[in-house]
Amino acid sequence: MKTLLGATAAKKKLKRDLGIYQVTRVLNAPKNAKRRAKRAMGFESSAAKFVRFIAKLFK
Repeated sequence: MKTLLGATAAKKKLKRDLGIYQVTRVLNAPKNAKRRAKRAMGFESSAAKFVRFIAKLFK
């Protein structure tokens, strides 16, 4: 409903204009780098997800 009324777009525009996204980009950089590295190693592949699921079952 908020999307239909334009509230979401207005909120995003306000945050963009205030520069909040540039601050959060800096704060989230370490987490994003870690996530990218894991993805490059195959940590998020279907096989790895399945192995983690099975391991969780027998924990």
